[in-house]
Amino acid sequence: MIGVPRLHLASAGSTSDVARERALAGAPHGALVTAAEQTAGRGRQGRVWTTQPGTALAMSMVVREGLSSGLVTLAAAVAVARACGSEAMIKWPNDVVLDGRKVAGILAEGRPHEGWAVLGIGVNVAVAVEDLPEELRDRAGTLGRGVGDVEPFLMALLAHLDVALGAPDAEVLTAWRARDALLGEPVAWGEGRGAGSGVARGVDDAGHLVVERPDGTTTALHAGEVHLARRP
Repeated sequence: MIGVPRLHLASAGSTSDVARERALAGAPHGALVTAAEQTAGRGRQGRVWTTQPGTALAMSMVVREGLSSGLVTLAAAVAVARACGSEAMIKWPNDVVLDGRKVAGILAEGRPHEGWAVLGIGVNVAVAVEDLPEELRDRAGTLGRGVGDVEPFLMALLAHLDVALGAPDAEVLTAWRARDALLGEPVAWGEGRGAGSGVARGVDDAGHLVVERPDGTTTALHAGEVHLARRP
């Protein structure tokens, strides 16, 4: 059952570190770790995701089913977007945005070849934007709900995760594509010789971002960070 057993901590460095230990100890699919405060949660590109006590959802869940398709992160993004509301969009590969501002991040880590992964999710449920670090205020957002809404939001999210993680790949991809925040937008990625730019054309069946380059050719990005680029 998704969310059972659950370990809730008053404070944790990273819920994913705790969930990883539990996964290695044999915790079942759906085992959940949550924390009222997280001081060293991990995001992409080595960033730290911190939470103020009681204002954000910080959770990590052991996943043992549905790993073969490679779409776990996309399925999780669909579930988070559904929990955030009809206006929530997904920025490839792992951010959920409202009005162009990031309200949630998702990071899957683990050893799928050994039959497990840890799905880390952070959502700014009741965070006040003015309380965020200054460097994040121009791009981070919040659901704007109350502190008492964090737990009900978690329950709703678990229900959506239960559906999305068990859905056929075709359904996951259709749902993800319906909320694609980058579709048709100019994007850029990388630095130096690995840099590139083009127009986002959605995701392929493996969940890779398809980009049309200026010369008309296409490339599929497997990982990495993509930024919106200025339109010519």
